[in-house]
Amino acid sequence: MSQKKAQILNPLTGNINVAGVITASSFVGSGEGLTGVASTDNIQTATEATFLSGVKITGVTTASGGVVGNLTGNVTGNATGLSGTPNITVGSVNASSGTISDNVTIGGTLTYQDVTNIDSIGIITAQQGIQVLANGLDITGFSTFKTGVSVTGVVTATSFSGNVTGNLTGDVNAATFDTGVGGVVVTGVVTATSFTGDGSGLTGTTPSVSLVASGTLSNGQTVIIQSDGKVAGVVTTGIGQSLTSEVIFQSGSSEIQFVEATYDTSNNKIVYAYQNGNDSTHGYAVVGTVTGTAVTFGTPVEFENASVSYLAMTFDSSNNKVVIAYRDDGNSGSGTAVVGTVSGDTISFGTPVTFSSAIFSTSMAFDSSNNKVVIAYRDQGGTTHGKAIVGEVSGTTISFGSAVTFESAAIGYDTSMTFDTSAEKVLIAYRDDGNSEYGTAIVGTVSGTSISFGSPTVYRTGTSSQMESSYDSENNKHVIVFEDEGSSQVGSAVVGTISGTSVSFGSKVTFLHGSSSFARGDIQYEPTSKKHVLTFRDGSNSSNGTLMVGSVVGTSVTFTNKTVYFDDGESAWQAVAIDTDQKISVIGYGPPTGDGGKGRARVFQPPYTATNLTTENFIGFSDAAYTDGQTAKIQIVTAIDDAQSGLTTGSKHYVQNDGTLGTTADSPSVVAGTAISATKIIIKQ
Repeated sequence: MSQKKAQILNPLTGNINVAGVITASSFVGSGEGLTGVASTDNIQTATEATFLSGVKITGVTTASGGVVGNLTGNVTGNATGLSGTPNITVGSVNASSGTISDNVTIGGTLTYQDVTNIDSIGIITAQQGIQVLANGLDITGFSTFKTGVSVTGVVTATSFSGNVTGNLTGDVNAATFDTGVGGVVVTGVVTATSFTGDGSGLTGTTPSVSLVASGTLSNGQTVIIQSDGKVAGVVTTGIGQSLTSEVIFQSGSSEIQFVEATYDTSNNKIVYAYQNGNDSTHGYAVVGTVTGTAVTFGTPVEFENASVSYLAMTFDSSNNKVVIAYRDDGNSGSGTAVVGTVSGDTISFGTPVTFSSAIFSTSMAFDSSNNKVVIAYRDQGGTTHGKAIVGEVSGTTISFGSAVTFESAAIGYDTSMTFDTSAEKVLIAYRDDGNSEYGTAIVGTVSGTSISFGSPTVYRTGTSSQMESSYDSENNKHVIVFEDEGSSQVGSAVVGTISGTSVSFGSKVTFLHGSSSFARGDIQYEPTSKKHVLTFRDGSNSSNGTLMVGSVVGTSVTFTNKTVYFDDGESAWQAVAIDTDQKISVIGYGPPTGDGGKGRARVFQPPYTATNLTTENFIGFSDAAYTDGQTAKIQIVTAIDDAQSGLTTGSKHYVQNDGTLGTTADSPSVVAGTAISATKIIIKQ
């Protein structure tokens, strides 16, 4: 029987069981009931095909449209035109370019080769830090690294913010560290050419300087800086008393009287004024120059071409002029003043000026606070009252205000005056003849060219005369020496202290015994030795010229080292000039006619203990023991020195003259610091 293709024209409602092959140009239906395998080289469908349980393809799959669903296995070749939001898991991706709009998660290592720039619009976050292996990291914007940055190359930045940990090498120029953020912690060495600020906030430091030692230093020794830049320990040196031989400043055979002295601080010259018996008792002055312990004089110069007496003298440091006040016996005993100008070893004078019609006994002082000259005198114009007048120097002349009465009763022939630089007052000592001839003193206050006075104070309830006084600038005390006529004319002294417009005195001290022993004295304060140099005619010892040295303690004075400086007859008049430049005293005196009548002078050095300590040169403590010439480390202000002993904890300590430490100020007063224990002191200056 011949075989032909069967045609089934109408739908069948039952099953068709075929043992062979069914060939059809198309099938109608979903085919969901089909079983078995359809195996062919190609499957083509004009409509969308759905494979419910997957499609397994062992060959190559080419799809001209999209692929929907998951793809597993390896995909080779080019995948182009991919779109949508698929998840693709691959072993590696090799792409020439691409744009990814969402996150990219890479489980392995992302390796960049030949990448010039990383362009990030947002923040790049590195979980484990960023490591730059070479050539540095160049950041033009502001970057914040929250977990640290490890850089093996060079970091260059115009500024840093936040903490920097680890080592910094190289130069750090113009760096600013805000200590409010946390400060700078350095475990190594910080080397800098300079530091700014007071260092008050530094901790863990020992401020010090390294300087060459002059002489040996012990550990913890107080140290000064010398003018040569070296450091030395604070020490004292004993200076012995000395008295040179006589020098003649006025030749002749007639007596030299009423000798007065002052020191020209501008020219470093001493000046003597005196009555010259060799020229009709006219007024003369002479200039002296001290070199070491030697004194030389120029030629005496006449300042008054008439007889003079009762001289007084001072130096106007404001105008650099010498002022001499005197009784002009050639003009009815008028009170007169003249201005002198020192040049080299000579002195020239302006025209004398009269300030009173008649006087007896003058004394002078220069008020350096008001730059005025003050003269006190006994008015011989009919009253014998005590008066004072203020003068102002201009060029080579002096003008005066009106005289003011400080004592409305009669006063004695002798007055003495000092200026208190601390209280800015003058103190006049005199004999109050209206009050039983008691020794009296009064405080004066200068205002313009006038002066006002407080109430008088008695310092000796007994007759006193021939008073002389000096001002102790170290203790702010006034020492008055006088002939104590109420006690057989012995030499006595009191110490006064000014408070406001009044003065108080300590107890009287007798320094010279014997009847009529004290006369015609002078006393001046020498600031280097802190001693009062007193000269006088000693009636208890053949009226020899005698000197003593006084020291003030509290409200009392003690005189020692009695020395005869002239023993050839009566010493009539003497005066002391203090050369503050050479730190020495010069005694000028005029012996009587019987000894030739020459004006003479001797240089006197009072004994004292000198120190190299000043108010400015103390710098700290030696940090160790050093020999001469060795570079020494000196602990300075804010450092703590721990090489002390016997300190009072919590107390301020002062450097003493001998270099030790004490809780009371020495002279000069120099603060060392505050003790924080018995062995440690924090340095303050």
